[in-house]
Amino acid sequence: MKTIQTLAELATYVGQEVAVSPWVDITQDRVNQFADATGDHQWIHVDREAAAKAPFGGTIAHGFLVLSMLARLSASADLQLQGAKMGMNYGFDKVRMTNPVRSGSRIRGRFVLRDIVERAPGQWLTTTAVAVEVEGQSKPAIVAEWLGLQFTG
Repeated sequence: MKTIQTLAELATYVGQEVAVSPWVDITQDRVNQFADATGDHQWIHVDREAAAKAPFGGTIAHGFLVLSMLARLSASADLQLQGAKMGMNYGFDKVRMTNPVRSGSRIRGRFVLRDIVERAPGQWLTTTAVAVEVEGQSKPAIVAEWLGLQFTG
């Protein structure tokens, strides 16, 4: 996490890539645990034999699993205002799942700060463009516009 001293300093990051996360493994065990947690045991995620005969050649991670990994991937992209009491996920303006993630792949996040706006006194809304990349592939798994709130004062 990088602490930004002032709003003026934070504003200098708008339009810039603020971080690229480390690679994270998407193992079959992680996919199976997500299936158990959500009750989504669709064969393309958990049945290796059936999935091997499908168009992707093996099991793939749930799109929502990959999306949920943003919490981990964003740790390296977190820009926090000095004096901020807390930050929170505010949702998404746009999410597209553009490429499947095969089990056994590695993903990472790329983060570009798009905007920061004072929503209310002491509340700052950030918009961050996110691309979840799959190692060795040119097309990202997910592209999204992620919203966050920081509370100061």
